[in-house]
Amino acid sequence: MADRSDTVGYDDPAGGWGSVKGMSKILAKERNRPAALAQLARQNKPKGFMCTSCAWGKPAEPHPFEFCENGAKATLWDLTPNRCGPDFFAKHSVTELKGWKDFDLEHEGRLTHPMRYHHATDHYVECSWDEAFAAIGAELKAIDPKKAIFYASGRASLETSYLFALFGRLYGHNNLPDSSNMCHETTSVALKKTIGAPVGTSVLDDFEHCDAIFFFGQNTGSNSPRFLHPLRDAVKRGCKIVTFNPVKEPGLIAFTDPQNPIEMATRTSTPISSQYHQVRPGGDVAVLIGLAKHVFAVEDASWAANKVHVLDVDFIAQHTHGFDAFETMVRATDWADIERESGLTRSAIEAAGQVYVEADRTIGIYGMGLTQQVHGYDNVATYVNLMLMKGNIGRDGTGISPVRGHSNVQGQRTVGISEKPELVPMDRLRELYDFEPPMDHGHNTVTAAEAILSRDIDAFVSLGGNFLRAIPDLERVEAAWPDIRLTVQIATKLNRSHLINGKVAYLLPCLVRTEVDQQAGGEQIVTIEDTFSHIHGSIATHPPASEHLKSEVAIVAGIAKATLPPNPNVHWDEWTGDYAKIRKLIEATYPEEFHDFENRMFQPGGFYRGNPARERVWKTESGKAEFTIPKTLSGTAIEDAPGRLRLITLRSNDQFNTTIYGYDDRFRGISGTRDVLLLSPKEIERAGLHKGQVVTLVGDGDDGIDRRVRGLKIIPFDLPDGCIAGYYPELNPLIPLGWHDIESKTPAGKAVPVRIEA
Repeated sequence: MADRSDTVGYDDPAGGWGSVKGMSKILAKERNRPAALAQLARQNKPKGFMCTSCAWGKPAEPHPFEFCENGAKATLWDLTPNRCGPDFFAKHSVTELKGWKDFDLEHEGRLTHPMRYHHATDHYVECSWDEAFAAIGAELKAIDPKKAIFYASGRASLETSYLFALFGRLYGHNNLPDSSNMCHETTSVALKKTIGAPVGTSVLDDFEHCDAIFFFGQNTGSNSPRFLHPLRDAVKRGCKIVTFNPVKEPGLIAFTDPQNPIEMATRTSTPISSQYHQVRPGGDVAVLIGLAKHVFAVEDASWAANKVHVLDVDFIAQHTHGFDAFETMVRATDWADIERESGLTRSAIEAAGQVYVEADRTIGIYGMGLTQQVHGYDNVATYVNLMLMKGNIGRDGTGISPVRGHSNVQGQRTVGISEKPELVPMDRLRELYDFEPPMDHGHNTVTAAEAILSRDIDAFVSLGGNFLRAIPDLERVEAAWPDIRLTVQIATKLNRSHLINGKVAYLLPCLVRTEVDQQAGGEQIVTIEDTFSHIHGSIATHPPASEHLKSEVAIVAGIAKATLPPNPNVHWDEWTGDYAKIRKLIEATYPEEFHDFENRMFQPGGFYRGNPARERVWKTESGKAEFTIPKTLSGTAIEDAPGRLRLITLRSNDQFNTTIYGYDDRFRGISGTRDVLLLSPKEIERAGLHKGQVVTLVGDGDDGIDRRVRGLKIIPFDLPDGCIAGYYPELNPLIPLGWHDIESKTPAGKAVPVRIEA
């Protein structure tokens, strides 16, 4: 019989000596010098530099070491002594490099010179910056701007992002997808519709005042480890944490503070979640309706017995719309349906619901476990419903709080990187730059990939990132990529996307955030926005990896200047020489949020750009917060069938996004490989498989396209029945482009229909 004791896993708490060892491995691999290590002492502190890893908030009173294992890895990875220059590219053809692993490509180190792809020899060759800018500008001038994509990862500063978006619109398009399209676009759409603001309403101080924290589909230990400190503090003062996640993540089970000598010496830890429920993938709406159903049941009993409300009836009456229809739907939903879709028992959901009932102030946390589903919009909107029932938006210690990933992915959207013109103050752009901005909707990530497949894109300019590894259906898109006329990659290290080139292709190396950015006006400062809508200045002190590097601002401005006709209101050279002038432009474009930008950017803890929903000002169609009715209890849009499993794509704790730092997933007990499938012992037995067996995973979609990933080793793991897990981006080929959230088109990588072939 199947035995759960046979599963792999991690028995120790998050943090602690495991975290120290994880950082030590990067030190050993990268051979970092003392100057690089010294940067860690400045990380995420006022007048320091802001981490290029996750977007977690930067406290006004930081810890002595305000970085986590992930942040340290990102910094040391950036400041590696390894170099990837012209000599390397002379030795290795692009075809050869296509056979390398992601880790090996990036481990070659920092790119040092601008490079042009030479098709005849299949090698990158060195070129000058002037040559690159002139050639790129000539190519962009020769095509229809509507057939160009300007993609941005979540790493670029506010200054770079503003200029990149402005460049796109001056050029003539809104084709400005970014990495948020692949993770939290569902958040932007659902929160905008339900509470009138596209971002979360909590701030860092709220974690000092909440009575309960609910987690849905967010892995704090791997994706935002600094979050563990406020969670630990909250638990110690009596806050209860309830987690819903198909995977038991150690960071939400227990935490040893690496900065606490007593905990480190005694190997003691703080339990984090008081309840941990392994919801079935796609079962989140069912859970949320079950929680709401319990609230209504307790409301009925409390009113009947004591004439005391559990619901915040005054808040509901004054600030919300649609409550009656939601209440009717919840009361009519049968517990049997909730149990079937969620994979949890009624008693488990009611126990969690009682924590919510008893808490005066609750924060609702979520991550891509909610957003990356076909009905992700309903997941997020139903979560908002639950929070509204007890007035848990717009009070201290409360809020709906998505945890954003990449360091400035939220900020990029704030300053104009968006395919949706209605989200951008086009009237101010029109006034400031005396041009007619395009008003048609541009491409997001999914529609950009679809347009590439249909050979309808002539240029792709990428501001960082690893687009071809991050997207769904990557093998199909990769096959169509060489038909693009122009591809431009602005990057710090080599990755897979740089090896699939258009007919004209350039690889342009840039500074990292820790490196001194010397321009005509002196050393420059950049800014970023964290997940709590706070803006932080970032000062670099480390010398550049190469004298040939340019800043992202200088590269964007150089391409724009070579592409666009002169405009007396557009001053690329001046802006490149002094980033304070770019901040003035941001302030002029967004005066309500960025007033007095220059004087506030080093405010300890960052300055808050504001959120109307936090003030209970609802910029929705009704002028109130909206209760909505989910279309279904399942987030998956698939039916169960014999042999069909629901695939969850995961990151290891040895990676960040598509960057692979190594092959140790400490928190899951896996080492030396990423070519694995995690499956419960019961499912292994049901499928007639065995531990260690090598299998093929096959997509089980209905579009007739054969999608498969071979050579995957079966690993027994504690998961709910009917699901399977494996690593992103290796399993992205199994996700059809059409498999995305219905409302936002966020790729749905958390419940993908698949089958196993032995």
